[in-house]
Amino acid sequence: MTTLIVGAGGREHALAWRLGQEAAAAPIVCAPGNPGMRDVALLEPIDPADTNGLAALASRLDAHLTVVGPESPLARGIVDRFAALGLPILGPTRAAAALECSKTFAKAFMTRHRVPTAAWQACASADEAVDVLRSGRFAYPVVLKADGLAAGKGVVVAPDAATADAAVTAMMRERRFGAAGDRIVIEEGLEGPELSYFVLSDGERVLPLGSAQDHKRVYDGDQGPNTGGMGAFAPSPLCDAALEQRILEDVVTPVISGMRAEGHPYRGLLYCGLMLTRSGPKVIEFNVRFGDPEAQVVLPLIQGDLWAALAAAAAGDLRGHTTRLAPDTCTVGVVLASGGYPEAFKTGHPIDGLEDAASLPGITLFHAGTALREDGRLVTAGGRVLTVVARAADYGAAMSLAYTAVDRIRFEGMHVRRDIGRKALGTANG
Repeated sequence: MTTLIVGAGGREHALAWRLGQEAAAAPIVCAPGNPGMRDVALLEPIDPADTNGLAALASRLDAHLTVVGPESPLARGIVDRFAALGLPILGPTRAAAALECSKTFAKAFMTRHRVPTAAWQACASADEAVDVLRSGRFAYPVVLKADGLAAGKGVVVAPDAATADAAVTAMMRERRFGAAGDRIVIEEGLEGPELSYFVLSDGERVLPLGSAQDHKRVYDGDQGPNTGGMGAFAPSPLCDAALEQRILEDVVTPVISGMRAEGHPYRGLLYCGLMLTRSGPKVIEFNVRFGDPEAQVVLPLIQGDLWAALAAAAAGDLRGHTTRLAPDTCTVGVVLASGGYPEAFKTGHPIDGLEDAASLPGITLFHAGTALREDGRLVTAGGRVLTVVARAADYGAAMSLAYTAVDRIRFEGMHVRRDIGRKALGTANG
């Protein structure tokens, strides 16, 4: 049964790699994919923004399931289009995807359905935002978020008024994120460790898929600007059985039941970005698909018939489906980024050492920003180039193995955080 995966990054490579382990998913086609996926999938050069082209491809392939990796096609209504044509697809409708695509919608939805989150206020102009900041309603640090999609970079944690004012100027006056900054959300700053939690939903039921911890800041020690993610580890040692149950009861269940009650049943993957505060977990953000790079560390841990579960969720009936996480196993994933990322960076640099790194037992390489030159040479083609993922019995071993592999890979300007996984060591050691 043919499976179509939409997207071209590390998340989609991880999906293709994981589903490639199940006979039911074969053959796998990725649109447009990347050079690293060639070993596990056929590639079709169709832009993820080309909804009609993807629908035509799915129809031509007679795809039994289409899985959407990135958020942009979901925001454009790819699921609505496929549904109108009777094509099976996993993902939320355009209306349901507003959980990620509009911070204002998400915050208002959480308020309506009593999902724990930070106090907030939406602003439709720079002047309004400055007035709110001056009003004293929010103590510093304060969080400012572009309302729309900004590739994971439209969030500023401002420790003082000057930083907050600069963020308002960048988002709303200078239009750094384009239309995504037409509105912004101002939130109270929360304190506590961050946690990512994943479920699969058929619109009514949910299937837990595990937890992870991401590293958004570009430099070690969580310093510097936000990126799309510089690495992750899974599962999170913070997420014990009691916390998982609380997340399911206080966050996941109200979201799924609330979306259904409002006429937009949520079918697909739901990523809950949480802050573990003293008063319990609070939602920082939702993603309406697998996270990146979290997918690269969570998917290698999922055992069972994942393809069947994804297909069942798309069809609206997860009854009888289960998955489990590999016992006594953890993963650490380190992103190799282009120098200068998340700001300006150069591409086209040859990449060396991949075969040497991949030869290490327990190492898997997921491509994101790579391309092939005309002479067949693999070169950098994006800000986040690769994710090196290590699987081991404990976090320390996985971290050591991951960086051993990282040090075998070379390209000009390569930037890597050197502390991915260290938070797990601290937690595990008490």
